[in-house]
Amino acid sequence: MDETITPSDLADLIAGGERVGVVDVRDRDEFERWRVEGPGVEVEHVPHARFLQAQVRGGAEDLVDLPEPVVAVCGRGEASGHAADLLRAAGVEAANLEGGTDAWARLYRARELETPDGATVVQYHRPATGCLGYLVVDGDDALVVDPLRAFADRYGADAAARGATLRRAVDTHVHADHVSGVRTLSDGDVTAVVPETARDRGLAFDAETLADGDEVAVGETTVRAVAAPGHTTEMTALLVERGGPGTLLSGDSLFLESVARPDLESGVDPERAAATLHESVHERLLALPGETLLAPGHVGPTVRPRADGTYAEPLADVAEAVPLLALDREAFVERVTASLPPRPANAGRIVAANLGREDPDEDLLTLEVGPNNCAAT
Repeated sequence: MDETITPSDLADLIAGGERVGVVDVRDRDEFERWRVEGPGVEVEHVPHARFLQAQVRGGAEDLVDLPEPVVAVCGRGEASGHAADLLRAAGVEAANLEGGTDAWARLYRARELETPDGATVVQYHRPATGCLGYLVVDGDDALVVDPLRAFADRYGADAAARGATLRRAVDTHVHADHVSGVRTLSDGDVTAVVPETARDRGLAFDAETLADGDEVAVGETTVRAVAAPGHTTEMTALLVERGGPGTLLSGDSLFLESVARPDLESGVDPERAAATLHESVHERLLALPGETLLAPGHVGPTVRPRADGTYAEPLADVAEAVPLLALDREAFVERVTASLPPRPANAGRIVAANLGREDPDEDLLTLEVGPNNCAAT
């Protein structure tokens, strides 16, 4: 193994299901807030100070008990470089993550989905947070769904590379885990679009709105709004169709391995929201043809991608694979609200930013990073 590994190459290892050991040498609070995760990843926290002590004592062979290759990680790739050197000197196959967690957080990958009806849908994946976004392209027209402000320059460029012009930026709901790029993109020639009921939450910027059943044309492709409240009151999935079973961009309603959590909207009773979510999932989303491709707004750290590197599955397969979906409403509500994970970091400030009521001035890396905490389990 080389002495260093790029974030992209590490993401490929993880996505391929390889067993990877990660030794994180950052301070405890940084490690506990977020870390490199994925299927096949085993992580240990060993502060850099212990490597310095090991250097004085004469070796680092006893500091980690991880599968090889071992990837050493710190904030910017400096202290972890020293740790990786010591591990290699002790006979461990080890590499340093180039740029550290800062570079890992800035990795944003794009792959085209194989859709049931031939619609062109590009899936964006941010491995550090599990966020997924989408670019729909048909002819010279393009629309982006759930864009991130941190990567706002990507979407227009990617549309142009496919011979199209980005004309609309759509959010499926008011996000609580990342700052949306919809407002940023609308500063140019792109139209901001949000669910109609986002206005009830205090929307403070100009945007077109989508109500249940509304359609937007992207060339010969149709994007239809499907109201799916539960995670939030305005949550709206988008069905992308081009003459056959479509692709459901489900936002934060139904995931490949779970369902959305019902407690992130201020003033909403989680149990009532969970009951609404059960209705949305069963009566609206799973009522679509089973061949419909489900493409969610987030992916959890244990989910492996398809062979082409994308995260999507037919609705019928998801219905069979997610145990929560077999529960009746009462059991579903009890299970979903029983042990909710911690709220996404800085959720209140991020919601305010996405409503247009605040404009965060610090590095988005600091504000957003963390695991996918938008799922119920």
